[in-house]
Amino acid sequence: MRAPVWLPVRLSVRLSRRPIRSILSPVRVRGTSYREGEDVAQFKAAIIGCGGRGRSHARGYSRSDDVDIVACADPMEENAKRLAEEYGVPKTYADHKEMLAAEKPDIVSVTVWPHMHLDFIRDAVEAGAKGIHAEKPMAPTWEECRETHRLATENNVVTTFCHQRRFGARFVKARDLVNEGVIGDILRYEGYCPNMYDWGTHWFDMFFWYNNDEPAESVLAQVHSEPKPRSVFGVDLEAQGVSVVSYKNGRKGLVITGIGGGGCDNRIIGTNGVIEVIAHQDPPLRYISSKTNGWAQPDLSGIMADRDDTTCSVLDLVDCLKSGEEPRLSVRKALQATELIFATYHSARIRKRVDLPLQPGDNAFHAMLEEGVYA
Repeated sequence: MRAPVWLPVRLSVRLSRRPIRSILSPVRVRGTSYREGEDVAQFKAAIIGCGGRGRSHARGYSRSDDVDIVACADPMEENAKRLAEEYGVPKTYADHKEMLAAEKPDIVSVTVWPHMHLDFIRDAVEAGAKGIHAEKPMAPTWEECRETHRLATENNVVTTFCHQRRFGARFVKARDLVNEGVIGDILRYEGYCPNMYDWGTHWFDMFFWYNNDEPAESVLAQVHSEPKPRSVFGVDLEAQGVSVVSYKNGRKGLVITGIGGGGCDNRIIGTNGVIEVIAHQDPPLRYISSKTNGWAQPDLSGIMADRDDTTCSVLDLVDCLKSGEEPRLSVRKALQATELIFATYHSARIRKRVDLPLQPGDNAFHAMLEEGVYA
């Protein structure tokens, strides 16, 4: 059988506060005793896409006593072999459908480009998967995102998307500071990043995280593109944009793309102070209020176990498959963040505020490119 080639396609509740028990599990050592049945894992996992993100998912599964990675699939043989060698995976495949049919995994990781997500998730659902952990962004169009959500919910497949920053210590602590009232009543969340889609999906999700997943009600936005837009993972993106989100509890969200953010990635503004989250430099988190003597830097040690954010996201999915609770990165939460991306583009198209839920199912930014708006 000819191996498939995954070529890029240019495509014009309240949060649980439970501890994640399995995050504390030691690395599982695989050996002959497991193969002889002395240590039987509860779940079989398979990974589709064996690049860097696929290996990150594999690292997460390797931390769980409840999971055995039985196979991985990638049309690039060297990728599959590398993952298999690093994590002791017994079988590799070039064709993910062949793998799903032969291995019948309980959990499937989908770490391919966004335009392939819907088809591959549908394949995993039809193969009988109980859980799916996919990379973000969800898909290049809003309709594909809604269909992904429908597939997961109607088939009772516990599905998550890797907005892994919900497990990062600086983001967890920032939310704690908000809920403790350290900076008073919250007025606005701000996020600064290169684009609304690939990066913005994280910050829209973080706004929901800081806001305890209170619903959004409208978006008012504008975006700019060069005549030949830049592309990430095969999806064309804006060069610069601004999006203002209104939430039903009266708070606002502001995402600015394409320019710097004044030294931080997220800023939370309250009536009595400011919190700044800095993702890639020190200090990772700081806040100032009327009760501090200048900027305070909270201690982040011990907030999460000694695991990276993606490992925590994988272990949370496994934990929720056992407990029946909603995962921290559930498809429902991914959908609410992703809606803000496409509402941003639609607001720019119609030059008006967009009241949610968003109705048009396309990608309005791609539609504007095709219409020559930015020519």
